[in-house]
Amino acid sequence: MVTQYGKPLLPKMHYVQPISIKHVDLLRHHAMNIVAGSLARAEPPLRAEIVDYMLDVDYHMFSLRRSKANFTRIMLLVSGIQYVLSWFNEICLWKNPLTTILMHILFLILVCYPELILPTLFLYLFVIGLWNYRFRPREPPHMDAWLSQAEDAQPDELQEEFEPFPTSRSLSTDIVRMRYDRMRTVAGRVQTVTSDLAMQGERVLALLNWRDPRATTIFVTFSLIWAVFLYITPFQIVALLIGLYVMRHPRLRYKLPPIPVNFFKRLPSRADSLL
Repeated sequence: MVTQYGKPLLPKMHYVQPISIKHVDLLRHHAMNIVAGSLARAEPPLRAEIVDYMLDVDYHMFSLRRSKANFTRIMLLVSGIQYVLSWFNEICLWKNPLTTILMHILFLILVCYPELILPTLFLYLFVIGLWNYRFRPREPPHMDAWLSQAEDAQPDELQEEFEPFPTSRSLSTDIVRMRYDRMRTVAGRVQTVTSDLAMQGERVLALLNWRDPRATTIFVTFSLIWAVFLYITPFQIVALLIGLYVMRHPRLRYKLPPIPVNFFKRLPSRADSLL
């Protein structure tokens, strides 16, 4: 079983001389035409549009329903990380003092004996796997209408998804205007997310590119101080101080953002240079 899972999915030649994406799409369309031609001669015959949709040949074409489904998938993945972060935030806020004290004890043990970090991590993964065995799927995977966002799909969304590319039929002005406005709404959200990511990346680069001389001077000076401090201080003491500071009691916390966050948000970005 281990050997089977360790084998590559595709033949060796695919990795030695990989096929370009353009030729992969051409081969995909040729294979779809062959299958569609074979099923068109069957009894009862199957139309080429159905074969095209079932084989998912035009997977790269835009579909609002699929976009919502992919967004739901991402949110399901992020929900696990969000749960862990909220659990750690409750520990830092001492919502359950017993759990927080136990985490402090575990943290002190791992700091004093760093060789136990990796064994503890893998043991924790082993325990999680055994715990999730009780909730394992009892049925084989199937088409999930909720995950596919098929239950809430509007007729116009389905009509837009099933249309060939380029569109072979004439559309009324109202339908084109509605789809255009909807596309602008979705694209606006994507544009906002990409703008925020670009802004954060430019702020990271602004730490050392002297766009803001005072901010770069402060960062370089503190980098030198931290380099000397980390050189003369054992790593265990540094990790202990950082961990105790992060999990400190709420009475020792301030409601205002910390100084590093304020410093990072004051760094310049190229968003102000855009028209």
